[in-house]
Amino acid sequence: MSEGGMLAIDGSRETGQDVRTQNMMAAVSIANIVKSSLGPVGLDKMLVDNVGDVTITNDGATILKLLDVEHPAGKVLCELADLQDQEVGDGTTSVVILAAELLKRGNELVKQRIHPTSIISGYRLALKEAVRYIKKTLTIPMSKLERSNLVMAAKTSMNSKIIGPESDHFAEIAVSAMQNVRTERPDGSVRYPLKAVNIIKAHGRSSRESVLVDGYAINCTRAAQGMPTSISNAKIALLDFNLARHKLKLGVQVLVKDPRELEALQQRELDITKEKIQTILKSGANVILCSKGIDDVCLKYFVEAGAIAVRRVPKDDLRRIAKATGGELVLTMADADGADEEFDPSWLGSAGEVSEERLGDGEIIYIKECVKTAAQTVVLRGANEYFLDEVERSLHDSLCIIKRALETNTLVAGGGAVETALSVHLEDYASTLGTREQLAIVEFAQALLVIPRTLATNAAQDATELVARLRAKHAVSQQDPAQGEGMQYSGLDLVAGKVVNCFEYGIVEPAISKVKSLRFATEAAVTILRIDDSIKLNPREEPQ
Repeated sequence: MSEGGMLAIDGSRETGQDVRTQNMMAAVSIANIVKSSLGPVGLDKMLVDNVGDVTITNDGATILKLLDVEHPAGKVLCELADLQDQEVGDGTTSVVILAAELLKRGNELVKQRIHPTSIISGYRLALKEAVRYIKKTLTIPMSKLERSNLVMAAKTSMNSKIIGPESDHFAEIAVSAMQNVRTERPDGSVRYPLKAVNIIKAHGRSSRESVLVDGYAINCTRAAQGMPTSISNAKIALLDFNLARHKLKLGVQVLVKDPRELEALQQRELDITKEKIQTILKSGANVILCSKGIDDVCLKYFVEAGAIAVRRVPKDDLRRIAKATGGELVLTMADADGADEEFDPSWLGSAGEVSEERLGDGEIIYIKECVKTAAQTVVLRGANEYFLDEVERSLHDSLCIIKRALETNTLVAGGGAVETALSVHLEDYASTLGTREQLAIVEFAQALLVIPRTLATNAAQDATELVARLRAKHAVSQQDPAQGEGMQYSGLDLVAGKVVNCFEYGIVEPAISKVKSLRFATEAAVTILRIDDSIKLNPREEPQ
């Protein structure tokens, strides 16, 4: 027997307001976890998993990925942060906070006897108007994005992270890396592939000594000491199979009558191995990168030939190197009928130089001057594992932001400027509508203020007063554009605790980041608001 009366199903059912309230509570409690990590003075979270691994981070997506959330509505928010991370790369915390606030306000409206359908259509209308307004009024168009603007966007993204104090240094690295991997597609479009920037972490030194290297680096060492440490004009063979002494296949029986034949048999095995290696070297290869093992017999031949061989290179790295050097990942050397083993010179990738250099406690192989696409490597230095991991996450967010800014060419002011401007605009917009969606749009407008309010609260400032001042500035700029020239970029300077022109202050973000996070937050809120029934089935009991 359950609340819904006798059920024909084996389980419990909850309907109507109970479910809505539960879903809202789940969403709000998840948003509260990440709330305090928003903004330039946001705090970090320490997460310990069931094995005892520690992660210290304030990246919303990472926090929510590591949480084991049971509530289905909570899971929607975790997936939402993940989606924002994949699509935009930054703004994961704010999208979750916004979605939870929209849900909370939607739930209040339902309690006031407004039908969820009206709320949902109101939210959709508000979203449409918001996106239109961002594109028409709030974007700062960049015909050619100045490098200074990109550095500003990178610094804004880094300000809320652990590398905030060093953002000058890291922003320059991130912008240079992204600009250097510019690739033109055959159809004429320009792309900035994120994967062409490799991030390598090495213990020791201070984070200020992190550097950008022109080329691709892999965290591996030469397989033998006798090999040269540097080869210029490198021809790279990329192998995805074991280089080991040839052995007879399993199940092959050899009857040996004379002990000398046994020696000949072993000699032949060695010869087959030697021929295989010679085939690779004959094609002109002088650098061999292998994803599996290379045994001593094979190494001997490589050392004699003066080539560099590297074993156990991660497959992802091999694929990226293949792309950057124009090589091909070779799975087998056998030809179609499996008779002869050949190595086609066209499979080789080319690079200006391959060298091994010492870094921190270990060595790193650099592949410089790649032929096909420019590859960049950021070598991060830092005190310990946790610090390096967090710096890598922060840098990844910044690289994504620069990529989005370069590909879309439009920026908006940060520091809560967009949300406040939209809030003021949507309240005016709502009063022009004579339909029942009006109330939902007003709530949507109010919900947007959660971002500047949270920013101010985290910075230990008076949120109520700051947000009121901010709204006043935006109201002036919207009612009297001539008098409020430039006021539409007003946002919060959280260190000084005052309202400033964020564009002049260099607090900017890509417009696409804001548009997408509004879209995703609204979609998530709508998805959960539509739910009015929750049926939980009891687990099946297996007959003993």
